[in-house]
Amino acid sequence: MIETQVHSNPIDASRANSSDVAFTPAVKAIQTRKGSREAYAHVEENGGWRTEIDDRLAGFLAQTDSFYLATATADSQPYIQHRGGPKGFIKILDKHTSAFADYSGNRQYVTQGNLSENPKAYIFVMDYAHRRRVKLWGEARVVEDDPALTQSLMPRGYKARPEQAIVFTIAAWDTNCPQHIPQKFDAADVAAAIAARDARITELEAELAKLKKQAASAV
Repeated sequence: MIETQVHSNPIDASRANSSDVAFTPAVKAIQTRKGSREAYAHVEENGGWRTEIDDRLAGFLAQTDSFYLATATADSQPYIQHRGGPKGFIKILDKHTSAFADYSGNRQYVTQGNLSENPKAYIFVMDYAHRRRVKLWGEARVVEDDPALTQSLMPRGYKARPEQAIVFTIAAWDTNCPQHIPQKFDAADVAAAIAARDARITELEAELAKLKKQAASAV
């Protein structure tokens, strides 16, 4: 884990629990009406959602090559943008902060525009192979004037042009159960597995041919 200056946690002091970042009074009212509030209140009493990047989350993000970043305009119009790169392209800066290089793309700048007037952001990471998902609430900011930071976030050897950096400060994070997540595998992982299988088949066929030759010569 890369250590740098620790940023303050962006959780609103008015929130009683870390999950209040998502469980607003309106949400809690529906939970009460539908019978799930008691269970979530129990979770809150036992510490609630995690608010720091621990080794478990750091390890998960280190294997992530794709996620979705959600932002919203000042008047709450949401927008979701996909972000991707080699595994490890999300860097951990400290126990509350992650960051990644923002590559040059179609130059719409919707995410950057949203963050300029509303720093609230959300990251959704899906691991289809292991049927896992992680949700992160927090705030994000675009850093345009720190080329050293941007360059430090670039994956080595990756063919993309970094334009700036996006720094995400975590307020709370949580995981979901695997229910309804279809199991899917990355094409590169499948190709590697097939190549390993084919190499083993070739090896076994060579051994079999050698044994047949030895058996024939012994007759």
